[in-house]
Amino acid sequence: MARPSRNLDRALIAAGQALYPATGCAGLTIRQVADAAGVNIGMFHYHFKTREAFLRAMLQATYEDMFAILPTPPSKVVARSEASLKELVRAGLGALGHWAREHRTFLARLLADCMGGNAVAREFFAANFPRHLQVMGSLIAAAQASGELRPMPVSQAIAFCAGAISLPLLAVGAVVDAGMLPKARQRALESEVLSKAAVDQRIDLVLVALSNPAPASRTKARS
Repeated sequence: MARPSRNLDRALIAAGQALYPATGCAGLTIRQVADAAGVNIGMFHYHFKTREAFLRAMLQATYEDMFAILPTPPSKVVARSEASLKELVRAGLGALGHWAREHRTFLARLLADCMGGNAVAREFFAANFPRHLQVMGSLIAAAQASGELRPMPVSQAIAFCAGAISLPLLAVGAVVDAGMLPKARQRALESEVLSKAAVDQRIDLVLVALSNPAPASRTKARS
């Protein structure tokens, strides 16, 4: 007997990704996913067995798509010029910032599920979020060691980046999505805070703030 096409599991995951921001882990049902994917429930059980296994696969697939666009950590780059290390940081911030922008409702729901104590969401978060933080930490530490970025604890630098770049997407995005403001104000916020250009501007500002004011000194980062 031929194995059913893997396109079906991809279709189910895509359907789950589209539904998840509105339902969260607790509200997402097998029937909803199968109907949205145009797949019968038997095929859902064939590929994923249980709803919890599907949720794990769907969250993991979403994360791996994001992780794949991060730049290569400096330790894995052969003969990379020190002058490009800050640009690697920029590339990493851009990858994460624009992914968060494009998936802000998904990310907001995931954080809400984690805060609400959902076991699948919390296990996923604990297993995966340190991965991209480690990549960004390596990029920032390398740029600090080269003297391009000012020395400070890497965790402080990461927190500053996240607070300046991604947090406005979640906070302002939640206000806009809730429809609590006049339409004209919502449109202004979408342009001034939530747009691609706005994210790029915040990345520029972050890099100005993190840059070493005296790069010629080649100041080393604190250990």
